[in-house]
Amino acid sequence: MYRSMRCNALRPEHIGQTVSLAGWVDAIRDHGGVLFLDLRDETGITQVVFHEGLSPEGINREAVITVTGKVVARDAETVNAKLATGLVEVHVAEYELLGPCRQMLPFTPSDSMETREEVRLKYRYLDLRNPDLHSKIILRSKVISALRRHMEELGFLDMQTPILTASSPEGARDFLVPSRKHKGKFYALPQAPQQFKQLLMVSGFDRYYQVAPCFRDEDARQDRSPGEFYQLDYEMAFATQDEVLAVCEQVISKTFAEFAPDKVSSAAPFERITYADAMLKYGSDKPDLRNPLTIMDLTDFFAKVEFKAFKGRPVRGIVADCSGCSKKFFEDSLKFALSIGMKGLGYLTLKEGQFKGPIDKFLTDDQRKEITELSGIKEGETLFFICDGARVVDTMAGQIRTWLGETLDILEKDAFRFCFVVDFPMYEINAETGKMDFTHNPFSMPQGGLEALNTKDPLEILAYQYDLVCNGIELASGAVRNHNPEIMKKAFAIAGYT
Repeated sequence: MYRSMRCNALRPEHIGQTVSLAGWVDAIRDHGGVLFLDLRDETGITQVVFHEGLSPEGINREAVITVTGKVVARDAETVNAKLATGLVEVHVAEYELLGPCRQMLPFTPSDSMETREEVRLKYRYLDLRNPDLHSKIILRSKVISALRRHMEELGFLDMQTPILTASSPEGARDFLVPSRKHKGKFYALPQAPQQFKQLLMVSGFDRYYQVAPCFRDEDARQDRSPGEFYQLDYEMAFATQDEVLAVCEQVISKTFAEFAPDKVSSAAPFERITYADAMLKYGSDKPDLRNPLTIMDLTDFFAKVEFKAFKGRPVRGIVADCSGCSKKFFEDSLKFALSIGMKGLGYLTLKEGQFKGPIDKFLTDDQRKEITELSGIKEGETLFFICDGARVVDTMAGQIRTWLGETLDILEKDAFRFCFVVDFPMYEINAETGKMDFTHNPFSMPQGGLEALNTKDPLEILAYQYDLVCNGIELASGAVRNHNPEIMKKAFAIAGYT
């Protein structure tokens, strides 16, 4: 038997017992013939002591050993309050070197994050011994287990769909696998289980889920590994949009409460924000709700102001408390605005009841009163103005909002703020072709069905599409399926497909 206990399990109640431990040597300290080793396994660390007369040979850091000995209370001066096992140690009677380790390693696991990536990947088994990485892999396993538990509590069945399938591109290139039996033919690895889960619903299964592998031949993203990633995928029969969202928010809120109890997290039901409101108030369809700043539409106000730079174009405003900011802050804000393609960044600051700033001279007294009431600006605050073309003004305002929130350090700390963005437009004008095109998922159900497609301006038609957003990051997306062939034909005809 290699071990009778895990390294992190020893406590004062085990004093006097003989135990066996196995693991990796994390640290070695030689105190004049008495050798102290920190022995590490997946659970933690225990100090083991080799006394004179038992001189281990060939034991270096990261060597794999098993030891047997008696559990002893540490001397008061050697107690380590940082370790769960810090009140005890094991005095070794027997040991065996299971896996020797050379003296010089490419890097030590504790320092792997400071090592070049190519070296870490070459010696990945060393890299994964890093406590931070190791704990994240364990956390991932526990989170997936919790997700499965929550889904099954809601009546979902865990069902695996095929990995080798026919090509069905979904926005990225496929990974192809040549067929041995059928020369010149290829399988594709699925970008998502889309068609299979819909077939399950047609087959009479009511609720499906899986932790699904997805394969996409695309460049790496900051939040996604290149080539392969996993997602919690689910499908429901006879479900409305609200019912689908209710499942998502139940599972997510329970999971975050379990694994991040020390952080503030949005409680279910999550806030619903329409796409139009998200773009206007936050300048993004992935709003970060930790940022208290919001954007307002000042287009109608500036239509009455004799300021030519803003004439005939949409104007957005953001109020922020910049009372303690230096001149350099405003210079930096202008530099950032120019860096994202803006031609400038106007502002007004309210000091001692008077507006200060380059735009003030274009305002009448009545207009100053109106903008004060309209914006809600208070003493010491600054109202920033963003003006550009209709296609980009909201996005630019969103970037200014993000910059202000981060620079002023006003984002809510230790918080996960969730929301659903809903009511995405079904169609848009393609910027390259100038023709009508689908905004996102062409197979989603248009709100209003066939009547909306026949009677409304296509650019006014909304779709049953939705995104789950947390802290400015899109975590999930979905749609209500278009199951009606006539609606499908008409939807594609509007986009120019016949």
